[in-house]
Amino acid sequence: MSGVSVRYIVDDVDAAIDFYCGRLGFREVMHPAPAFAMLQRDALRLLLSAPNPQGGGGRRLADGSSPEPGGWNRFSLEVDDVEAEAARLRETGATLRSGVITGVGGRQLLVQDPAGNLVELFEPTRPEAHFDPR
Repeated sequence: MSGVSVRYIVDDVDAAIDFYCGRLGFREVMHPAPAFAMLQRDALRLLLSAPNPQGGGGRRLADGSSPEPGGWNRFSLEVDDVEAEAARLRETGATLRSGVITGVGGRQLLVQDPAGNLVELFEPTRPEAHFDPR
């Protein structure tokens, strides 16, 4: 497998594009409709969908449930210096959901996108905790 796609439900696709591209280093691949965009950072493709009756990832399911943002699930981006990233993100006005947390494999910080979805920034402290795409 050459990459991974993650879909996040967001309230405002344009605000999410600004957040992910402007603050976390993603690039916009396409934004063909107001309710959908595709972004990419390295081997991670991020699909952004707003709740939308027209179809796609934001469409209401047959059981009547609707996709909505938020929760505790998240993807993790490896960083070299989580403290520096925390300071940089604070300066941009980003919402930090946590301070830096130290665990057994590294240090992490949770940042919230404009819709309330979480992104974990992870600084490995053990060699085996570094991401190896092979």
